[in-house]
Amino acid sequence: MDKLQEDLRTKRLGKRIFYTRKIGSTNEWAKELAKLGAEEGTVVVAEAQTDGHGRLGREWSSPEGGLWFSVVLRPKMRASETIGLVFAAGLAVAEVLREAYGLPVETRWPNDVLVHGKKICGILCEMHVTGNAAVFVLVGIGVNVNVDVKKVLPRSLQDCATSVQDELGKTVRLEELLRLLLERMEIFYDLYVKEDLVPVLEKWKKHARFIGQRVRVANETERVSGLALDVDSEGALVLKLEDGTLRRFLVGDVSMEQKQ
Repeated sequence: MDKLQEDLRTKRLGKRIFYTRKIGSTNEWAKELAKLGAEEGTVVVAEAQTDGHGRLGREWSSPEGGLWFSVVLRPKMRASETIGLVFAAGLAVAEVLREAYGLPVETRWPNDVLVHGKKICGILCEMHVTGNAAVFVLVGIGVNVNVDVKKVLPRSLQDCATSVQDELGKTVRLEELLRLLLERMEIFYDLYVKEDLVPVLEKWKKHARFIGQRVRVANETERVSGLALDVDSEGALVLKLEDGTLRRFLVGDVSMEQKQ
């Protein structure tokens, strides 16, 4: 990691990096450090997670060979505004995988990056608030990198996940990928903080192939189908239902509807 920090061209992100071979969850580790006063931009990295989790507490398989890390951020924003950090991080991942590795990426609302319709990266933002203000935000990023999906991931994930190795037919340097991601993430984080979510979203939506397609949105209370019209300036998915009415969703999972 020393070489990584020497090469890293950022002002804040990654100036302090903590590394371990195996841990339960990098987000939980980052949370403890943040509570102890870890500065903004602190990064924690693990070779593997034994208790990785995604949105809604779902298990996230995190074997060796993947890139599993979390970043501590301390943005001066309302708790409701932190959803924008998911899009900033997702955009950073999408652009790096496309530009540096030539992968045909797409973004899927709200927090996934796909290649050939299969998930290659997931992002989890968690925050600590006081009143309506965010004290710190943890941005956890998991990328399937040097992972043989058919051999390593659970059978339930093998048809819906992919990895950099599987797509390229070769392994890549994890430290180099981490450096590129931190550099690009800082650019989009600064853009969001200095302006608003709109310029980040405009770039993110260029990779969002589901927009303009029929999708199904599922959350804890309902499943709704419709035409995905847009992701608005607050990060909400705008869906046009069969009867022509418009619905906004701030929480949910998107899947493409199967053509009949």
